[in-house]
Amino acid sequence: MRPNIDADRLREHYRLMLRIRAFEECAIEGAVEKRVLGAIHPSIGQEAVAAGVVSNLRRDDRLLSTHRGHGHTLAKGADPRAMMCELFGRAGGSCGGKGGSMHIADFSVGMLGANGVVSANITIAAGAAHAIKLAGDDRIVACLFGDGAINRGPFLEGLNWAQVFQLPVLFVCEDNGWAATTRTSTMTGGDGAAARARSIGLPAETVNGNDVGAVEEVSRAAIARVRAGEGPMLIHAITFRHTGHTSADPGAYRPAEEVARRIAEEDPVAATREALRLAGVDPAALDADLAAARAEMGGHAAFAAAQPYPDADGAFDDVQDTGSPREMAY
Repeated sequence: MRPNIDADRLREHYRLMLRIRAFEECAIEGAVEKRVLGAIHPSIGQEAVAAGVVSNLRRDDRLLSTHRGHGHTLAKGADPRAMMCELFGRAGGSCGGKGGSMHIADFSVGMLGANGVVSANITIAAGAAHAIKLAGDDRIVACLFGDGAINRGPFLEGLNWAQVFQLPVLFVCEDNGWAATTRTSTMTGGDGAAARARSIGLPAETVNGNDVGAVEEVSRAAIARVRAGEGPMLIHAITFRHTGHTSADPGAYRPAEEVARRIAEEDPVAATREALRLAGVDPAALDADLAAARAEMGGHAAFAAAQPYPDADGAFDDVQDTGSPREMAY
């Protein structure tokens, strides 16, 4: 791990990563017990990207995420209890219990939404950044997406629009090497995300996405650059997810030996813990951080499970209100 970060800041990242992992472990447990319905896409193993990028944003900055967005949303400062209620489909959820895991949003902290459509968040981010530019303030947009998204049309469309209009948006490709169940290298021409960004004029940096200190260093510089009005930028963070594509996916298509090796060698939480130990932090204190994270998220899960389901009268609240499809058709 790069020695570019002091122990106090590293400890903040460690605690955040533990909270993200504990949240997702509780979500997976809820799915196994059939209390959380619908797909859960864990980001276990990718916590350093959420911590290193998103925790450097301001509260009024905007964030767009993917269907693997729990960690990004927690790092932006969203209420984990409301998020857990959302996953459980209960009243009090971030989206009233009607969105679920893939549609987590919390406008109060600038989190505009996770997205179940691969790469759709990229063009939404460009639109949000254009609105900020028209407003003339110094907020920025951060848009995180997976490596599978770079092979879909909105990637080129969104980056090109952002570059042409010099929009304040930071694109972050969270590259875990797998597009759902397909190894991304088998379906990607050329040199990938960073090369494609540079080809249309965006500066791009590739970073070890399992090293939270490295991610922090690159992100701080990129965020400062974008906020200063120097146009969009892309970070290509190479990481590894520990689980299958969803909580119900055993990931049998991935070589077991490779998975075991990479978890042992690249886990960002374990690496950060070791860096803190070498910096002189008492291992007992690090164990206490882990226990606190698990207790917090376990408590939120128990609270969520005890809440009522949303009132059926609210089923048509919060939907598009610009006219019915029947009226629009004529």
